[in-house]
Amino acid sequence: MQSGQTRLKPISTLLFGSRWLQLPLYLGLIVAQAVYVYLFWVELGHLVMDTPHLTEEKVMLMVLGLIDVVMISNLLIMVIVGGYETFVSRLGLSGHPDEPDWLSHVNANVLKVKLATAIIGISSIHLLKTFINAHNLDEKTMLWQVVIHMSFVLSAIGIALIDKLMGGHAIVDEKH
Repeated sequence: MQSGQTRLKPISTLLFGSRWLQLPLYLGLIVAQAVYVYLFWVELGHLVMDTPHLTEEKVMLMVLGLIDVVMISNLLIMVIVGGYETFVSRLGLSGHPDEPDWLSHVNANVLKVKLATAIIGISSIHLLKTFINAHNLDEKTMLWQVVIHMSFVLSAIGIALIDKLMGGHAIVDEKH
């Protein structure tokens, strides 16, 4: 046998091969991505067609809705590409001109921190929509949305700190 090539025992082969059970999950997320693309175009069509009858506030809320769809779509891409690369198999994109910078240093911890920050971004958009529409909402609803948002923020900080304490590299300088 060549060095670096060892034959796996049957149980090891089964356990290692089970990672491919995640493939249908990632393919399903690609379908969900297509749904978000469709939703984006439907909402954009409503914005364009209804513009003459919309207030500035309504336009802002609709645009924030579009941004929300894009951010959720970005989150899906991070999960699909990063999760597949981390847990299933290498994509073999090294040297490809379109390879995302973050993919070269992705691991489970980096992915968790990136997902947590993406969720904070999405939550921020929802919170901004709430504040713009505050006159139509009760204080209890707004308070709970702020509490939930802050829970996401604290969770992300906790994930990043735990990773840093464990010697991980989730907090990475994106320029290097």
